[in-house]
Amino acid sequence: MKVLFKSVLLTAALAVSAVHAQNATTLDQLLDQVKKNRVSEARINQKREAEFNSARADKQALLKKAQAELKAEQARGDRLAKQFADNEITLANKEVELKNATGTLGEMFGVVRQASAEAYGRISTSIVSAEYPGRSDFLEGMASETKGLPSLGELEELWFAMQTEMTESGKVSRFNTEVVSLDGGSKTESVVRVGTFNLVGEQGYLVYDAESKQVLPLGRQPDAYMTDTAVDFAEETSGVQPFYADPSQGGILGLLIAKATMMERYHAGGLPGYVITGLFFLGLLIALYKIITLTLIGGKMRAQLKNIDNPSSGNPLGRILTVYKENKNADVENLELKLDEAILRELPSIDSGINIIKILAAIAPLLGLLGTVIGMIATFQQITLFGTGDPKLMAGSISMALVTTAEGIIAALPLLLLHSMVAGRAKSIVHILDEQTAGIIAAHAEAEKA
Repeated sequence: MKVLFKSVLLTAALAVSAVHAQNATTLDQLLDQVKKNRVSEARINQKREAEFNSARADKQALLKKAQAELKAEQARGDRLAKQFADNEITLANKEVELKNATGTLGEMFGVVRQASAEAYGRISTSIVSAEYPGRSDFLEGMASETKGLPSLGELEELWFAMQTEMTESGKVSRFNTEVVSLDGGSKTESVVRVGTFNLVGEQGYLVYDAESKQVLPLGRQPDAYMTDTAVDFAEETSGVQPFYADPSQGGILGLLIAKATMMERYHAGGLPGYVITGLFFLGLLIALYKIITLTLIGGKMRAQLKNIDNPSSGNPLGRILTVYKENKNADVENLELKLDEAILRELPSIDSGINIIKILAAIAPLLGLLGTVIGMIATFQQITLFGTGDPKLMAGSISMALVTTAEGIIAALPLLLLHSMVAGRAKSIVHILDEQTAGIIAAHAEAEKA
């Protein structure tokens, strides 16, 4: 930087001299000016040469210092390399000494690590950890890749952890913990732990999530009779209470909640199932209507039988008696025709709707068979497209094939029973009308002969 600065000054001096030279007016003045500039330049060059020599001496000193430092570092590196090699030999000797000193204790260390790993896998996922959190942290450290033999304290902790798990597996315990709800919130509630099998709370069965270390409700509770016994069990404080326990620690519960409900099975029938349901309710309404109307008609007819002399137009028997009363003077043949005509007028209102019930009972299984055919067609189409590698792809179509058949049979059975009931009531009413008509004709014939 100093040399650069001096170069700049020299350049400036030369520029000034050039300016003075340009200002000279005569040759003598120019000659004097050139001589002066020459002397000035010589002085500047001598000064620059002295400065360069001084800087060279400084650079030589720095070079010698750097060479000395390099030699010292090389010597230090040689010493460290020798020391590292000596340490490696010492470590190898110490490892041999440690192995000889530990003897069979090394095998014990392997057994302890294996037992710790197994205990950690069991305890970290156990529902007992919901009541006693943090038990698996120590076991995780014991089972990790560490060197050295475990201490007596660590062995005792391992023993205590395994003994606690075995002891708590035979207890029914109640404790308060935070339960995460399905909507994302959480609240503290009383939870009953049944050994290492199940957790039961206010909502029914609960599960313990080992990853988040939280108690969660099932996404869907099992059947109502199981959930009700679980809730009753959680509310009891003493005595004997029935309870459905899951010995697989949640495996069976998972299968139960994955099982399709009745509504899911019903909806698996698809459109044919909905049509069958509509026909079933239509037949049910018609059957109920006919049962009610025929029951009322039968009651009025029984009341009319008790008062034959005063026929009423509010029931079939009364209307037939009215026809007889209006045709008392007719001969037997005409009277019989009149009464038959009156019975024929009553039959449509009595028999109306009965055949519809029978037809609906016959159509329902046929619709179920149609749903079965549609489901099998869809199944074969899926097999053609995707093969048979994944049965879940065919489950929906097979469900339709089976469910619609069941729905058709389920709808047909009660409709057939209701048809029999309605037909029986209608037949009994017609039988009463025929019986009374035959009696009237017989009495009228005897009266004519007399």
